Amino acid sequence: MYIHEIENWTNFTWENDRIYPLLVKTRYLQGKLLGKIDNLGFELNSESTLISLTLDVVDSYKIEGEFLNPDHVRSSIAQQLGIEKNDFITSPRDIETIVSVYLDATQNFSKPLTEERLFGWHHSLFPKGISGIQKIEVAHYRSGGMKVVSGNFGREKIHFVAPSPEKVPYEMEHFLSWFNNDHLVIDPLLKAFISHLWFVTIHPFDDGNGRIARTIMDMQLARSDNSKIRFYSLSNQLYKEHKHYNQIIEKTQKGDCDITGYLEWFLNCFERALLSSEVHLGIVLDKAKFWDHHAEKSLNSRQRFIINYLYDQYDKKMGYLRSSNYAKLHNISADTALRDLKDLVEKEMLIVEDQGKKTNYLINSPSKLRIPKL
Repeated sequence: MYIHEIENWTNFTWENDRIYPLLVKTRYLQGKLLGKIDNLGFELNSESTLISLTLDVVDSYKIEGEFLNPDHVRSSIAQQLGIEKNDFITSPRDIETIVSVYLDATQNFSKPLTEERLFGWHHSLFPKGISGIQKIEVAHYRSGGMKVVSGNFGREKIHFVAPSPEKVPYEMEHFLSWFNNDHLVIDPLLKAFISHLWFVTIHPFDDGNGRIARTIMDMQLARSDNSKIRFYSLSNQLYKEHKHYNQIIEKTQKGDCDITGYLEWFLNCFERALLSSEVHLGIVLDKAKFWDHHAEKSLNSRQRFIINYLYDQYDKKMGYLRSSNYAKLHNISADTALRDLKDLVEKEMLIVEDQGKKTNYLINSPSKLRIPKL
């Protein structure tokens, strides 16, 4: 039996003595970080939002096994939010529409979530009515059955069977009424996690249910912060833990209406997302100090790009910068690359680490952050 087969299945319960201490601890950390962000000023707030939203979009798709170009996503977010950047690139139309969904949810979080709005999001995710090579129903609820299946043909494993299609309109009406009710006696953070479970259990669309469920959760998280500023990415943490993420959802959907274990897992995961955001915040602050310290120094566009690029790659652990990498990034000669890099070293913006025959360059961080290998 699946949870949605239980009568009044959305009357969720949980053990407060297990949930409340986690909620208090997580809420404290959330408030502490939001206080830090509020004191950063507009430019750094924008940078934090840009980092977090890029992670949200890219990693929400990674969870589904789809890999978007992070540079395209970042550029699209910056342009749609009106953030001035020197490294704008043109993003494909499909990236633009995907980004528009996440921005609508997190920047217009106070607006009601309606059926029309959901259908608009779904159309933006699948503008051509195609998922992979399959034609799907777009911008309205599914008319057929839905199973979540993994494994090769003939060895499929059924993880979940969604409610029958004739039940979906009623279930969604109930969900939207609950989600838009501002007078519920429930912590906004718990409401975010419950909304994710509720929506993904209904599974109202032919495809995109996981992505939209996480978008709805992000919308409610923005409500819990009461801020358009994004300083953490829960989807980034969910991707890091995607096996456990899928397991807790499956386990909860095969359980009863007591969702204590589900809420415990999400509160702990959210705490880890907040702790990761402290690292991102440190990068934002270090980058601001760096440019402030070197504000009077003259650089060419390639050099300015590479400094920003190294900061943007900070948490991806992709290696130190070498002159050959620099030359490839800019499609320039090895001699020109070497001149640019030596100039940055002389200006004390990069430092050199020699490893045998290899010369590695990394940011001369004001806070002594160690920029990982490119």
